[in-house]
Amino acid sequence: MSLEPITFLIVDDLEENLTALEALLRRDGLTILKARSGAEALELLLVQDVALALLDVQMPEMNGFELAELMRGFERTRAIPIIFVTALPSDETRRFRGYETGAVDYLQKPIDAGILKSKTGVFFELARQRQELAHNSAQLTQALAQLRAHANNSPLAFVDFDQALTVTAWSQGAERLLGFSARDVVGRPFRQIGWLEADEAERFAAEAARLLEEPGDGRAVEEFRLVHRDGSVRVAEWYISALGGGGGVRPTRLSLSVQILDITERRRAEETQRLLMGELNHRVKNTLATVQAIASHTLRHVADPGDFAGTFSGRIQSLSKAHALLSATSWSGATLEEILREQLSLGSLDPARFVASGPAIQLKPQQALHLAMILHELATNAGKYGAHSVPTGRITLDWTLADGALDLVWQERGGPSVGAITRKGFGSRLIQQSARAEGGDAQMQVAPEGLTWRLKLVIGQAPSTLGAGSSDLPALSAPAKAGSGFRQAQQPQAIPPQALPEKAAEPEPKAKKRILIIEDEPLVALDLAERLEEAGFDIAGSASDMSEAMVFARDSAADAVLLDGNLRGEPVDAVAQVLSDRSIPFIFVTGYTQESLPSGFRHLPLLSKPFTDRQLFQALDRLLPAQG
Repeated sequence: MSLEPITFLIVDDLEENLTALEALLRRDGLTILKARSGAEALELLLVQDVALALLDVQMPEMNGFELAELMRGFERTRAIPIIFVTALPSDETRRFRGYETGAVDYLQKPIDAGILKSKTGVFFELARQRQELAHNSAQLTQALAQLRAHANNSPLAFVDFDQALTVTAWSQGAERLLGFSARDVVGRPFRQIGWLEADEAERFAAEAARLLEEPGDGRAVEEFRLVHRDGSVRVAEWYISALGGGGGVRPTRLSLSVQILDITERRRAEETQRLLMGELNHRVKNTLATVQAIASHTLRHVADPGDFAGTFSGRIQSLSKAHALLSATSWSGATLEEILREQLSLGSLDPARFVASGPAIQLKPQQALHLAMILHELATNAGKYGAHSVPTGRITLDWTLADGALDLVWQERGGPSVGAITRKGFGSRLIQQSARAEGGDAQMQVAPEGLTWRLKLVIGQAPSTLGAGSSDLPALSAPAKAGSGFRQAQQPQAIPPQALPEKAAEPEPKAKKRILIIEDEPLVALDLAERLEEAGFDIAGSASDMSEAMVFARDSAADAVLLDGNLRGEPVDAVAQVLSDRSIPFIFVTGYTQESLPSGFRHLPLLSKPFTDRQLFQALDRLLPAQG
């Protein structure tokens, strides 16, 4: 800390007296002003801050007493201490006059150096202390202003309480956070403000009592729900400190200081992040379950393991391209035209012999995935066995949209002779299951002139209407050109037989126990049905949406139910409740975690997608009663 020098004024009409006094008074940090008359002294006093004045009594024109009286008449000089210095004999009358004019002491010449230094040293130290106090006061004032500015501009709310938990301070940050002004709350008990619900008020009162009374550091961090003046609820972290004095094991604590941080948005962000992570986990697991179902079905329905790679890879590529389309639009959907172009790019169809026509249609994400799988199966079958397996065959695809229903007609003409179809393959079942998953149906018609598929999907009101006969659609029937966006995909290499997964051992038949499947992903539902049928179970039914699920849950005679965690984004609480009321055992089959299941049924078992045969049948063993 750097302080200004202390200033003394000495006044005497003789220069030698001034020089002698200056020599006696000299010390570090002291500045001495000299004047040889009262008038000169007054001039100095008007511009200099003086801590002590030593005045000679006997001076011409204006003596020391007269100068002292003038000093007392000015506000600036009234408080300056005065010591009179005189060579005149000691006289009580003269002394009395000196004290009457404001003198604090009286020194007789010749002056004793020790006495002079002792008496003037007191005023030097007093002046130095006043300087230090003024400096400290300025620092405290600045610090207080900084604290007040910090409290008022901080994102934190600052609130102080006394021992009775009456509010003693309320910052502007608190007013911004809660809508109550300092005038509304200061001097009121905290319970009367209306900013804490009853249970939260009890918690705060208990915590405050503990901090004020119990040993410890007197600090705590708690989370409370706060009620804004407008009735909205905020979540806040409270940093509580008990303040007071006294040492020892149990210091006296007199007040509480609380800093409040609004974490409402942080909690919302954390909840959103938790939901997003749960949804991502669900989508990844559902996708893996779909891939697993594709692999399982493909392996079941190929005669030569060498054919597995091509068939499986084609289906995975179709699914991948549909996912890529949806990812490009942040999963907002895809157009039917885009899906057709991606299917043509896989090379299963010859664009020169494929004609598509119909209105431009925007599909929702799940609808786009299902239609992509349907078109892939149709295109693959046409390329292997149908119209595009010979040079003369042609395919047309026409569709219409009316009242939220998409009707598609796939016709193959000029291909090989189509005989009677005695068995439904995996592709046909997938097409029909996918159509039913969208609330529709799929029918195959075989005639001498060729094969026809009639499909209906309930897609609801299209998210955006592009208009019928979009100018981009005729390009689908044009021959492939360089840079046109259509290309022949390379056929994948067959994986060696030893790389194929081993088929899991099947359990003993369960005496034809009837299992109801409630699952919105058609491939996973097909996979479940085939696994269960191969293991000796009967399928009581399969539902892919809430309306179907509720009908089956109320009416089916099932021994157990495999219940998806949600159906097309809808919670399955109502279905779970109906099954529970009917005492039908069920297990959740989902990509979600246990916390995302219906709140009243989170204690029930969960089969996480994707799963093995062993995991599926072990879950059913625990679910079904032991056979006699």
